[in-house]
Amino acid sequence: MAKLDGLTYEEVKKEYDAWKAQNLTLNMARGKPGSDQLDLSNELLTILSDPKECKEDGIEARNYGELDGMPSARRLFADILGCRESQVFAAGNASLTLMFDTISRAMTNGMLHSERPWAKEEGLKWLCPAPGYDRHFTITETLGFELITIPMTSEGPDMDAVEECIKDQKVRGMWCVPKYSNPTGIIYSDKVIDRIAHMKPAAKDFLLMWDNAYCVHEFDGDYVEFPDILSLCEAAGNPDMVFEFASTSKVTLPGAGISCFACSEANMAYMKKLLNASVISYDKVNQLRHVKFLKNKENTIAHMKKHAAILKPKFDMVINTLEKEIAPLEIATWEKPKGGYFVAVAAPGLAKRTWELCKEAGVVMTGAGAPYPYGKDPEDSVIRVAPSLPPVEELEKAMQIFCVSLKLAALEKAKG
Repeated sequence: MAKLDGLTYEEVKKEYDAWKAQNLTLNMARGKPGSDQLDLSNELLTILSDPKECKEDGIEARNYGELDGMPSARRLFADILGCRESQVFAAGNASLTLMFDTISRAMTNGMLHSERPWAKEEGLKWLCPAPGYDRHFTITETLGFELITIPMTSEGPDMDAVEECIKDQKVRGMWCVPKYSNPTGIIYSDKVIDRIAHMKPAAKDFLLMWDNAYCVHEFDGDYVEFPDILSLCEAAGNPDMVFEFASTSKVTLPGAGISCFACSEANMAYMKKLLNASVISYDKVNQLRHVKFLKNKENTIAHMKKHAAILKPKFDMVINTLEKEIAPLEIATWEKPKGGYFVAVAAPGLAKRTWELCKEAGVVMTGAGAPYPYGKDPEDSVIRVAPSLPPVEELEKAMQIFCVSLKLAALEKAKG
């Protein structure tokens, strides 16, 4: 029950108008690294200074060839993800592109165990744990799937709901962000991951899209080890069910990183056959730059500690501001993530109006409803805060505007 007795609409509106009058332009819309984080990887710009350094494992990185990437890049991702090098395909800068391509190829050609291309099926459905990542939902909506919302719990997707849905042969896949999930920041529990690995979907070509975007992205505390979903699915008798994705987007340079997908060797052979029609090779020079810069999992984690030193004060400030300004009012709740890039504020009935007020006062945020399929939040609740891009002094202003906007939205609702 909200506790708004200590607030008056007039006082809060006066504070809001004072912020609005400053004509600020503040951005908390996307999880972009700040410029000081980008500077941590400036060495990438000069790390290859001699053409002789572009040859590794007998492969000339500057030339055509090696569809699945430089072996050293595949080894780097395998080290980080805990899987086998033979299961890794190293590609260009965007894992999101790989995700779209994987499902679009299922549409045109089918997956390894498909009877026909998915485009020849009618009424296909996709499971979307929510709140989740809006760009995931956009991919499957764009490709024509009916999106099925699966409630998220503090341990991951509601597996009772998932296991009921996958009895339907029309359900062909599910999105997952298993570590520091976007936007809640939770980590899937071992129990949930085990149930996912042991799923028995009615569709024999069911596709588990495992986006491990934040696999090394701690900003508070030590690195958290995480189970290898490929070996778990293999042990559960589902070796070909899962495709895992990762990238260096928030490790090095988001616009100029490297990405990968990882899957069973059988899936890899099938996908390489399909990819061969559209790709000769990805940017192997950039792959080699990253290998020389990041070296291995241990060094990558050490590099992420530098990111953490920049990010933690921002997240601490966001949480502390919420605790001071909003917690006593009991109008919203939030997780306290130790990694990832977001804080999800749940304010039932207030998200859309809070977002509108923030926008009017110069604070840009991801649209209310975005973390749900079709942009429709059934409880008008979740607002995603992205603290990484603004400098701390700007972030402080943005959070003050966010809090006063949330208070004003609550007071407006209380007034009716």
